[in-house]
Amino acid sequence: MSGSIQQTGQVRKAPENFLDAQGVRAVFAEAGKGRRDFIRNAFAAAVAGTAATSSALAQTRTAAGDGDPAILNLPAHSTGLGQPVVTDGYGKPSKYEANVQRRQSPGLTPTAQASVSFAPLQSLFGIVTPSGLHFERHHQGWWDIDPSKHRLMVNGMVKTPKVFTLDELMRLPSVSRFHFIECGANTGMEWGNVAVPTAQYTHGMLSCSEFTGVPLITLLEMAGADLKGERFVLAEGADGSSMTRTIPMSLIRSGEVLVAYGQNGEMLRPEQGYPLRLVVPGVQGVSWVKYLRRIELGDQPYGAKDETVHYVDLMPDGQHRQYTSIQECKSVVTTPSGGQMLLDKGFYNITGLAWSGRGKVKRVDVSVDGGRNWRTARLESPVLSKCLTRFNIDWVWDGTPAIIQSRAIDDTGYVQPSYKQLRAVRGTRSIYHNNAIQSWQVQANGEVANVQLS
Repeated sequence: MSGSIQQTGQVRKAPENFLDAQGVRAVFAEAGKGRRDFIRNAFAAAVAGTAATSSALAQTRTAAGDGDPAILNLPAHSTGLGQPVVTDGYGKPSKYEANVQRRQSPGLTPTAQASVSFAPLQSLFGIVTPSGLHFERHHQGWWDIDPSKHRLMVNGMVKTPKVFTLDELMRLPSVSRFHFIECGANTGMEWGNVAVPTAQYTHGMLSCSEFTGVPLITLLEMAGADLKGERFVLAEGADGSSMTRTIPMSLIRSGEVLVAYGQNGEMLRPEQGYPLRLVVPGVQGVSWVKYLRRIELGDQPYGAKDETVHYVDLMPDGQHRQYTSIQECKSVVTTPSGGQMLLDKGFYNITGLAWSGRGKVKRVDVSVDGGRNWRTARLESPVLSKCLTRFNIDWVWDGTPAIIQSRAIDDTGYVQPSYKQLRAVRGTRSIYHNNAIQSWQVQANGEVANVQLS
């Protein structure tokens, strides 16, 4: 398609750091009074500030005429010595990328230890989330645990209960696999209406990594577990919230469930459960128990607090739907997306992410007219099971308003629903498992906003 690109449009980044600590406190205060406009006003002010910067840069380019000083004048890095090797023992991003951070959603929770941070999806490429930008969800804060003192117990309906040290686990045959992890509450703030401005906050409780560890079924077999019939595993974490979740044996028998110690080629980060966590592909993140210390085998679901009272779906008739752990097929366009601005007419590459907890993404369709017409996007390799899939599609913007959407279809034939379709079944009072189609409105001036279509 490169031969057909006549003019490449430019995208101004979204101002993700539009609230400082004082602003977050103001969000809490305003929400307590029933007023929720503060976050929108703060975001609008931040957008105005970046717009002024973009205008100044555009004027600089115009004044330069045919001679670009960035080419005509050799910069210091072309005429002198650079920094010595291994200035930092662990590499860090460029200072010019300092704005690309995971961020806590203002006003989401009153307690920082029982909160969440959002990955900056709109600033990432490919499908792998850098470990330092991986989203977080904690129920009692994170810990940096001494691995030499950490133990994993396997007990319950097994012939020989086992206790493993980290060294013993790392001596066993390991596997490495790429999988996405998504919090069940991702996009939860959008159930009733538009609530947050950017892709980081609408969909950022989502990340994807290469995880390395031992299949859980291997440890159960070593303990002499009876793996036939209807069996369930209770996974327990070592943090103060005593996070416990039931995992059905049907998932474990496949060998997909891992006891992981590695992430993206290195040991897990403390925020991601160092030194051990469970990896349960396709299942909501709360089941990926961090700081894993115990596996118990039983013959029925355990009814833990975080699967009977929390992480349940409030249905329109007032009943709670429990044990809805699979993350259904979903997608989001990350560029253009909320808070960004198209600075020119012309060619743009619409790009985004798609995923399914039931298998591979088979197809992604993209619309620029609010769902009236759809075109099939390119799926970039690799396309893996229960993993993020990057999609791209060419678009020439003519300067008129547009509504950009993506619709994912997985290899089971499941089609990502619209908000109208999802609310017809689930209502509007839920928190978890919102996989509706996301809409971004491109206005005539190029500004991109989060909208919902009725």
